[in-house]
Amino acid sequence: METTTASPADIGAHYDARAPIADELRGGQLHMWYWYDLDDEAPLPEAVHRITRKVTDLLGLRPGERLLDAGCGSGETSLFLARRHGVRVTGVTVSDYELTSARRRARTSGLEQQAEFRYGDYMALPFPDGSFDAVLALESLQNAPRLPQVMRELFRVLRPGGRIVFSDFSLENLGTEPERVETFMNTLKLPQLPTLPEWLEHTRAAGFEVEEYTQCGPRVFGMKGKYLKAAMERREEVAGKFGEEDVTEFSRLHRGFFAPRKDQIGYAIVCGRKPR
Repeated sequence: METTTASPADIGAHYDARAPIADELRGGQLHMWYWYDLDDEAPLPEAVHRITRKVTDLLGLRPGERLLDAGCGSGETSLFLARRHGVRVTGVTVSDYELTSARRRARTSGLEQQAEFRYGDYMALPFPDGSFDAVLALESLQNAPRLPQVMRELFRVLRPGGRIVFSDFSLENLGTEPERVETFMNTLKLPQLPTLPEWLEHTRAAGFEVEEYTQCGPRVFGMKGKYLKAAMERREEVAGKFGEEDVTEFSRLHRGFFAPRKDQIGYAIVCGRKPR
């Protein structure tokens, strides 16, 4: 399923408008959450960090390796990986807010020598062939205006034998209400919403060998009600920091995200390798 394509500048502005409050709610991580069931009492930042670990553990990172975080958000995931695995991380983003936030976090955490952040479009990366041992794309490929081009570019900057892991929304079921999915896509500025098999096809078409994949939509998008509850519990606190007008606008911008039924939107995690 496809919608209108947004430019990198449009995507940057999209995240600039949403990231500050999302950053506050999710503990510096702008991606999705993971709850085991409705009785899981994990706080929202912990549920979000579960996705961080679940996705990045598949990279098998080793000390001293070079990692590209393609769509690095506010930098929290990059810095977590630099601390935990001793890797050197380069993060790229098209969001001015995210870039400023990531650089500030690197300074305050003392990790500027291990993690650098740049304004950059992953459609045309400023790195030589084979620059990285691993690539992470955490909910960023879905915004690619030309997905095959981005996949080829990530393949190019990986060394032979290098690994890629990405996670993104996937189409599970249009059913009789495709307009719900279209609203979701327009809200997130998604030019495409591949199914899991289509995500795998794109990965292989770029030259990667697919090594592992999973679909965990019921524990991610399927738990949107738990996110809403967690966010509402902090609404007064967040409004006190950002102002009632900004919180109201944040809620308006996200309304379409919740339009689909739980069975319509999945969450795919894919791990691949560049052949040696």
